[in-house]
Amino acid sequence: MERRNMTIQERKKAIPIPQVEAREPIPQQNLRIPGPTPVPPKILAEMARPMINHRGPEFAAIVRRVTARLQYFFQTSSPVLTYPASGTGGQESTIANLFSADDHVVVITIGSFGNRLVKIAEAYGLQVSRIEFPWGQAADPNIVEAKLKTLKPYRGVLMTHNETSTGVMNDVQTLVALVRQLASDTLIGVDAVSSLGCAPLEMDPWDIDVVFTGSQKGWMTPPGLMMIAASPRAWEASKSAKLPRFYFDWASSRKKLEIGQHPTTPPVSIFYALDVALDMMLAEGREAIFSRHERIGDYVRQRAKDMGLQL
Repeated sequence: MERRNMTIQERKKAIPIPQVEAREPIPQQNLRIPGPTPVPPKILAEMARPMINHRGPEFAAIVRRVTARLQYFFQTSSPVLTYPASGTGGQESTIANLFSADDHVVVITIGSFGNRLVKIAEAYGLQVSRIEFPWGQAADPNIVEAKLKTLKPYRGVLMTHNETSTGVMNDVQTLVALVRQLASDTLIGVDAVSSLGCAPLEMDPWDIDVVFTGSQKGWMTPPGLMMIAASPRAWEASKSAKLPRFYFDWASSRKKLEIGQHPTTPPVSIFYALDVALDMMLAEGREAIFSRHERIGDYVRQRAKDMGLQL
């Protein structure tokens, strides 16, 4: 068939200019949603800095500062990897790097994001058992322990810390301890997307294998960055895990992290923001941050009860 170039008139006719809504100014909003959370003006201003070479020394210095301080907030000596992704990317990254097809995993779910862990695990061909609790309730450690005994053997146990969909927080320290008592080599992954940086969670002291979070929650930073850390046990498991992975491959990310880089193009502006946010968080102090969140949370819950609302 003979080919010819389209005329300008033909191109205009083929793909018309779209009619879109007018751009309106967006006023300052007092956000009361799970995330994204409000970003302080100081951090927003930092994001206006010019772009830099993400393979250059300036960005490498930012990466080193950010990851070292993230280790402190994770309470881990393991490297903290960062990915351009949402919290769901942390869920998928955990599953893809730890397991092989037909591995049996148990998911403790108390809401939407626990259920999402189930869906991702099933999508990757894992054998999934649920320990499910009603929305609005935390996992009961006694029930979890009894059910885990009937489900053995299993390769991994996954759970949410703060269930973003309901605001209910699991007693992760107790849950992890009982899993270790039943099967000490179990791989334990914790979704801390909406809790890390806001509430106590100690990765190494509590013997958790994988913890991940998202920039748009407790870090006073816009969406766009997922942060994840894996224990030595998890790193060893990842070497033999057979599930397919490329974007979220931990090994390639760790190799690049050693020279202050990413395998792919990172969100430079988000790194600018997180760098300053971590300065602010360290200045306030971990315990002070936790106390502030607890105090405000208690106040809001009490006022809701005073209005006759049921929690």
